[in-house]
Amino acid sequence: MTATRTRTVKTIKIDVDKCNGCRACEIICSSFHATPRYSSINPARARIRVIREPLQDVYLPVFAGEYTAAECAGRDKYTIDGKEYDECAFCRAACPSRDLFKEPDSKLPLKCDMCESDPTLDVPWCVKWCLAEALIYVEREEEGEPAAAVEDLDIGLVAIANVHGWPKVLDAVNRMAKKT
Repeated sequence: MTATRTRTVKTIKIDVDKCNGCRACEIICSSFHATPRYSSINPARARIRVIREPLQDVYLPVFAGEYTAAECAGRDKYTIDGKEYDECAFCRAACPSRDLFKEPDSKLPLKCDMCESDPTLDVPWCVKWCLAEALIYVEREEEGEPAAAVEDLDIGLVAIANVHGWPKVLDAVNRMAKKT
């Protein structure tokens, strides 16, 4: 019998009713992930986007999630305050059907990393900078194996390389290695 491991899962809860659409989360995220760090602001590089409908007073922060090599099959519609939204508006994935959550220059997918850095931050910058307190950082313990095994990493890299080519992947890894 194998022992069950626990791992810490970091998430950000979103209180949609508190979001006022200021987009400070996008600005600080893009600045934190700039090269060199804090050298520029480009919300297209942010790992969080605020879906905005200012006339309806609807603002919804969405975080970049996992890369997916294929478009989703469903195209559900959601109605919020009388306005109809496509399922893609709330999707966290970087996929071939849209440029959301892709690095503007290389088109490589972006993913929220909870501002992992050295030294480690107490909470991600977007949570700290959210003056409306719409973003809430949460850590919880879960039983099970660690999230990604080496085999999963290999599969993910091959999938990204199939879409973007190995030269772009290697260039991105080299740029990230220079940051550390």
